Amino acid sequence: MQTEELAPPVNFIRQIVEEDIQSGKHKTVVTRFPPEPNGYLHIGHAKSIWLNFSLAQSFGGVCHLRMDDTNPLKEDKEYVDAIMRDVRWLGYDWGNKEFHAADYFQQFYDFAVQLVKGGLAYVCDLSADEVREYRGTLTEPGRNSPNRGRSVEENLDLLERMRKGEFGDGSRTLRAKIDMASPNINLRDPAIYRIRKAHHHRAGDAWSIYPMYDYAHCISDSLEGITHSICTLEFENHRPLYDWFLDALGLPCHPQQIEFSKLKLHYTMLGKRKLREMVMTNVVQGWDDPRMPTIAGIRRRGYTPEAIRDLCEKVGVTKSEVWTELTYLAECVRADLNTKAKRVMGVLRPLKVVLTNYPEGKLEELEAPYFPEDVGLPGSRMVPFGRELYIEQEDFMEDPPKKYFRLQPGGEVRLRRAYIIKCEEVVKDDQGNVIEVRCSYDPETKSGAGGEARKVKGTVHWVEATTSLEAEVRLYDALFTVEQPDNVKDQDYRELINPESLITLPKARLELSLAEAQVGDRYQFERQGFFIKDQDSTPERAVYNRIVPLKDGWAKVLKKG
Repeated sequence: MQTEELAPPVNFIRQIVEEDIQSGKHKTVVTRFPPEPNGYLHIGHAKSIWLNFSLAQSFGGVCHLRMDDTNPLKEDKEYVDAIMRDVRWLGYDWGNKEFHAADYFQQFYDFAVQLVKGGLAYVCDLSADEVREYRGTLTEPGRNSPNRGRSVEENLDLLERMRKGEFGDGSRTLRAKIDMASPNINLRDPAIYRIRKAHHHRAGDAWSIYPMYDYAHCISDSLEGITHSICTLEFENHRPLYDWFLDALGLPCHPQQIEFSKLKLHYTMLGKRKLREMVMTNVVQGWDDPRMPTIAGIRRRGYTPEAIRDLCEKVGVTKSEVWTELTYLAECVRADLNTKAKRVMGVLRPLKVVLTNYPEGKLEELEAPYFPEDVGLPGSRMVPFGRELYIEQEDFMEDPPKKYFRLQPGGEVRLRRAYIIKCEEVVKDDQGNVIEVRCSYDPETKSGAGGEARKVKGTVHWVEATTSLEAEVRLYDALFTVEQPDNVKDQDYRELINPESLITLPKARLELSLAEAQVGDRYQFERQGFFIKDQDSTPERAVYNRIVPLKDGWAKVLKKG
């Protein structure tokens, strides 16, 4: 049976593109995702990836992947490889449309010479602090550089000598000659080139000067024939500069820059500089730490690309800044995994249960489906059952409150897909901690064999003690304790780290069927949440990350806020 394909969601960018196609302004839609390879991509980038690639696909166009690699001091091939890996993981392929700004360095330089010859650029000797002083403020116009009146010949000579490496880093810049009195500060003679004697991961040591992002970005778009240059809202004030460079150079292709709001998540920091700092200072355990908002971290956490794309679509494309709750992301993940993840049993904080009237040495196998009826997928496994079991510590309470329906002295519960048991005796250690619960089981209450007729209010999950697998389980929560850590100005962000963002449980017990699990396999541990087998697993010991709990796992963090 064929399923009806849903129409893409309508948004203002899609409407602009559709009008351009209908009017004949463009025959083919060409977009691009242009990351700077100076760090790992994060979930904010995921929205831009989704928007650029899905928009092009919707109109039968193409989306380029371009590395805007114009800053050799912060960029690295490691980041280039990570970016490509992350984009592919999200489900997108750029085919043969891979580009690098570094491959245009000679063209950038030739265009700079063209601007100088046209009297639209000059070499400036002001230091960075002096440039800021001359720039003015939002309410006061800037002042012309003392070098603004240099002749074309002098500027060409100085620019060529800058290129050859005759001057020290930071001693000179090439600036566009626009308007120092412009109300838009971005148009107050912005820098085009700066001296930076550094090795470039792609261009090597061929250059001593490197173009500025605002200059290189629009030219790259034009050279590649981009029709719609889609970027986030912070570039809205840069759009006049984008247009100025393209007009001043008279380039035949003039893409339209369109801005949209970023994806912002509560209790998440997306500032790339701080993310890099957290990695370098070991605040987290690498770029792929599952608490990180990086796509690498999200992937290792166990989130699915389908869930991330679903989140982007549901958040939508607007001009308004919107903050998204972490619970919204979690719901997208649950909705996707609910139809994919096999159900198994895992006990995270084990408490031993001995069934005193169950035959010693006997093991029976109980059939349990991998999926509930509402999911409708086939498959089951055999779960061992014996005299000694483990249940969750929280599923037993010696002095329970009212309406506590799990195991208690003299009380009964049903072991999921097994039997009803009754607590007969509690065993404690020398410190008074409960270390074992001794129970009787009712052999007439076997699930699936007519034993469901006798009802009890509580049902708990369990694993058989002798066949279960010991594993390390890592429970992840929000990394920060405030809603908008990027916006906290008067406090070190490290003081805002959630001390419960990672809880490690070293002695969890998992059912025997997981012995065949592979790294990257996802499961639902019944009553506990969705989990993924982590790359730290070894043949001797498995490690599982909790992807999301079955219910709102952020509640305690939100209360702290």
